Amino acid sequence: MIKFINASKVYPPDIKALDKINLHILPGEFVSVVGQSGTGKTTLIKSLICEEKIDEGQIVVGGWDITHIKKSEIPTLRRQIGVIFQDFKLLPKKTLQENVAFALQVCGQPPKKISAIVPQVLKIVGLENKINRYPHEVSGGEQQRAAIARALVHRPKILLADEPTGNLDSINADEIIELLLKINKFGTTVVLVTHNREIVNRLKKRVITIETGKVVSDQAVGKYIL
Repeated sequence: MIKFINASKVYPPDIKALDKINLHILPGEFVSVVGQSGTGKTTLIKSLICEEKIDEGQIVVGGWDITHIKKSEIPTLRRQIGVIFQDFKLLPKKTLQENVAFALQVCGQPPKKISAIVPQVLKIVGLENKINRYPHEVSGGEQQRAAIARALVHRPKILLADEPTGNLDSINADEIIELLLKINKFGTTVVLVTHNREIVNRLKKRVITIETGKVVSDQAVGKYIL
């Protein structure tokens, strides 16, 4: 599903964000990516959605070599990869339903399709009774659920979760992880970037540790070893 082949990225003057990274993530896997701040985790995520381009090597997503992807093809790629961020990135003047619908509207989807898909994804994340609330009217955990719903509208094959529990208390964090596991059971490949040692250890899933731009550990059933 995801392959990094000798992938390198250097920021001026000489900061190696990715240093000959080799990774293979299989379809349907749930993988945690861990490492200290500034070790290359965010660059890894950004290069997958083509916010950053690598300097050397190759990145292949679902059999598609995106290393030299055309600008016009990036929206197609991003419809296959859902992304969740730490800070939710919801539009404050739109309801939760409108936030989720907006992700389809900007792609030119017809209203009939939008009205069919939006209630489905909001039900998956347990927000079917709060669709008309605004972000400031719900908890942080519910805002993150809405962000997950928005990431699911294109039925992505891959879900990238970049510190999705970073702004949440432990109860809400646990609920978000349970939701990611549920989505993974549907067959979606989940890549979780996190600093949360407890969550990683409890998951008992594959753990990839990055240090100074290199993969220093790749455990099939891993723990947070930093």
